[in-house]
Amino acid sequence: MTPPIRWPAEALWQAIAPRLPGFTVEVLAEIDSSNSELMRRFKGRPGAPPQTEPLLLVAEQQSAGRGRLGRSWQSRRGDSLTFSLGLLLQPADWSGLSLAVGISVAESLAPGTGHGMPRIGLKWPNDLWLSTPQGERKLAGILVETASWEGLRYVVIGVGVNIGQPMPGAPSGTTPGAAAVPPGWLQDLAPGIDAAEALLRIVPPLVQAVQSFEQFGFAPFQARFAARDVLAGRAVQLSDGSQGTACGVGENGALLVHTAAGMIEITSSEISVRPIAAAATVKGARPC
Repeated sequence: MTPPIRWPAEALWQAIAPRLPGFTVEVLAEIDSSNSELMRRFKGRPGAPPQTEPLLLVAEQQSAGRGRLGRSWQSRRGDSLTFSLGLLLQPADWSGLSLAVGISVAESLAPGTGHGMPRIGLKWPNDLWLSTPQGERKLAGILVETASWEGLRYVVIGVGVNIGQPMPGAPSGTTPGAAAVPPGWLQDLAPGIDAAEALLRIVPPLVQAVQSFEQFGFAPFQARFAARDVLAGRAVQLSDGSQGTACGVGENGALLVHTAAGMIEITSSEISVRPIAAAATVKGARPC
């Protein structure tokens, strides 16, 4: 039997409540999806006011976790960290929020050393990739959802991190075949770290990052994203089949891709990295 997880709820509350009045922490042993649960609570009963207090909901196990574009994300207790942060937010521009979240999570788990590409990179728009001797591995995913009620805008920020490799036959963080890269594990980067410690590392800086985004937008995060951008200079393929070279992101968080037709901005299309080393060999690709 897996030993109980000692979640740092009190330490999180002490660190965050002064910045986020009304903040609470809740841990559930199992749920379908922490994002779905917070959305259900916000929407509430017909005619009743929504639940809008800031809440961190941690799910030890998810049976129907979701990623971007409806992809499933299964999690098993102890092998992964899955949580959702729900709060009211009023940024002037929502563009780039998932990127700002990814930057915060990556910096919390693997601060840059100043020597080359950090071990944790960012794949636009919502994945964290771990660099290993065997190649790139998907370490974490982010799902940002919003809902409105009488002028209020509520955001739910879902984060899933692969902590340790599960036993044979157990589900991993991503459903087989759903990811372009195989899963990676935080314990390969930080041996001995568990889900509780990872949560404590991630959430307080995440709240600060979200509040900074609300005030200043994505522009202050742009250079930090560039330092971890795993797509920069690489050949990519867009959802419509067109190809080009990824050239970083703009001040609004849009992916810049140089194609045969010129430079274009991608704001929501899913892209995949071509498994080749030189973008110049891909049809339609242009140097940045």
